[in-house]
Amino acid sequence: MVEDKVTKTFKVKGMSCAGCARKIENNLNKIDGVYATVNIATEKAIVTYDPEKAREKELFDLVESLGYKLIDDTEEDSQMDLVKKRFLISVAFTLPGIVIMIIDMLNLLEIPYIDLIQIFISVPVIFWAGFHIIKSSIVSISHRTFGMDVLISLGTLASFMTGVIRLLGFNIANYALVGAMIMTIHLLGRYLETLAKGRATRAISQLLELGVKKANVIRDGEEIEVPVEELKIGDVVIVRPGGKIPSDGVIVEGDTYIDESMITGEPIPVKKTIGDSVIGATINQSGVIKVRITRLGKDTFLSQIIRLVEEAQGSKVPIQELADRITGIFVPVVLVISLGVFLFWLIYPEAGRAILVNFSSIFPWINLENNTISQAISVMVSTLVIACPCALGLATPTALIVGSGIGAEKGILIRSGKSIEIMKDVNTIVFDKTGTLTKGRPEVTYIWSKLNSEEFLRIIASIENNSEHPLARAIVEYAIKKNIPLVKVESFVSIPGRGIRASLDGKEYLVGSVNFLIENGYDPSIYGERLGALERETNSIILAADETEILGIVGVSDAPKDNAREVIEELKSLHIKTIMLTGDSKKNALYMKEKLGLDDVIADVLPQEKMMIIKQLQSQGRVIAMVGDGINDTPALKQADVSIAMGTGTDIAIEAGDIVLVNGDISNVLNAIKLSKEIFKKIRQNLFWAFFYNIIAIPLAGLGLLHPVIAEIAMAFSSINVITNSLRLRRFNFD
Repeated sequence: MVEDKVTKTFKVKGMSCAGCARKIENNLNKIDGVYATVNIATEKAIVTYDPEKAREKELFDLVESLGYKLIDDTEEDSQMDLVKKRFLISVAFTLPGIVIMIIDMLNLLEIPYIDLIQIFISVPVIFWAGFHIIKSSIVSISHRTFGMDVLISLGTLASFMTGVIRLLGFNIANYALVGAMIMTIHLLGRYLETLAKGRATRAISQLLELGVKKANVIRDGEEIEVPVEELKIGDVVIVRPGGKIPSDGVIVEGDTYIDESMITGEPIPVKKTIGDSVIGATINQSGVIKVRITRLGKDTFLSQIIRLVEEAQGSKVPIQELADRITGIFVPVVLVISLGVFLFWLIYPEAGRAILVNFSSIFPWINLENNTISQAISVMVSTLVIACPCALGLATPTALIVGSGIGAEKGILIRSGKSIEIMKDVNTIVFDKTGTLTKGRPEVTYIWSKLNSEEFLRIIASIENNSEHPLARAIVEYAIKKNIPLVKVESFVSIPGRGIRASLDGKEYLVGSVNFLIENGYDPSIYGERLGALERETNSIILAADETEILGIVGVSDAPKDNAREVIEELKSLHIKTIMLTGDSKKNALYMKEKLGLDDVIADVLPQEKMMIIKQLQSQGRVIAMVGDGINDTPALKQADVSIAMGTGTDIAIEAGDIVLVNGDISNVLNAIKLSKEIFKKIRQNLFWAFFYNIIAIPLAGLGLLHPVIAEIAMAFSSINVITNSLRLRRFNFD
């Protein structure tokens, strides 16, 4: 995507079904320089446009001309309250009408002007509470696009007109109140859908709620409380135990443990000290710290996470294209079918009556006393309202919304709906080595000494404490973890690439490589077997000697992640081939293959060559998921069928992967595969039930076996069923 393009998320008001979303999306994409996806489940549009070719006002005007409203996603939205209000008003009128209808049907009481009363009750329900639906259907028809609103409007208006026609003296059953009941049930379905969608999309609202409102900042030497919006880059804030970090920054004073579970999904607090990065909205667990702010607003890590989840929830799965195409032609087909069944019942009333007689004992709502025109209208209305494509339109986005929310809570960010569908077919996973299968930092993995181990560590760590070399820092950190007190050296001379000369406690020491000690007259060959074993395990070897002899050996290496072998074994049990692709030496690669149980390793590979190897594997018919750190592996990640970017904290390579693993935990590769398969399983279930429902329901309605009200209840239930089935994903257990 070109950098000069702008991507924005907008709320879309007025949509009622997948047809509405499709109509808006298609029309937006007709504008030069615009690419849009519109999601009925989130009621949002994600629009990428070239400001030189399209203006934002043009987008707003177009959507408004279609009968909908595009608003900035930051604008407060009271849609839930409005949906609820419309439903409650329709119920207030419809319930008394139902009582009146029952009294009349059972001949309990003679009700004067009953036809007029039914029309009076129906008017506010259909033409006020349901006016937005009728308005939307008129706009749809004027643009030659057809959605659920068209079916509901035609059904309710046809029912309402029977009451008007009867008032004019024609012998026809009065279905005006049935029209009001259809609209009320439809509004109930919309209200329940809105509630369910709210539950499905709560991952976003939960992330938004994590943000901090106030911050204690140091200004002119004094601590003052300010709204977080007033913070500036470079401000130093004080965060006390139990408080949230107000925004991304770096610790400049103090040390503590930070609870980062809301970002990484890991419950164990992380130790942080001066120089360490901290993430806004994470919780300070222990010490008082001062943090210099480095990022604010939309640039913070939390904002990036929210954007990623929103994009994932707005993206489309390829199988949804089939559902969208079907939805596009579904309503016109239903209109033709409805007209067909109306004509059938009008022309062949006796054939229709024979069907009703056979089933009247099974379906109590069948009325054998209806005249021909009344029965034809009843069947037509039932067919119109039962055949709503809403369940079909909600089948994929709701599953994707719930699944991506669960993933975000676990530290698995699904950026692309397409990756969900491809992941189920992945048969090969290619891993980068450093930072992916290994911890990505050197650490002490072996110590041997002639001296007491604590004394040896005190000497070598005190000397290495004066060096900035990564291997030196690993030894120092190891000693600190062991609570070894470090002392000041009396002299220190670093020989780059070789080692160190230092004096400590009045004695001279050498610390460095095997060759460095040989050059200075020592004979490490007496430890040949020990050193050979360390070399085979890919350790960097550091020796320490005093004035007379070698005192000990330290092995430092980038060790495999603790659970890497377990994850590899489980992937292999799923019949997924595991390959490591690394620029490291063949010797080190083969050691990792043996250590982790990988199927294959490809070593001595330059970053630009990794992409070609992925292509070769794909040419063999393999579906590849590439797991890398998202920086030097970017070409290979982009080439893979599914790219999984590893990352930690604010340094995460957010743009690199279809799936991003926030905390760099290798087990989340496995969890991402499990979650992807579970999401797609729900999508298939939803599509099956949506198709199955319409295949069964439309013939039943056309045969006259469904009362219009029963048909509308069934239609509402089908949509709610799809959403609740998606919500069952929240019970998914990664173990």
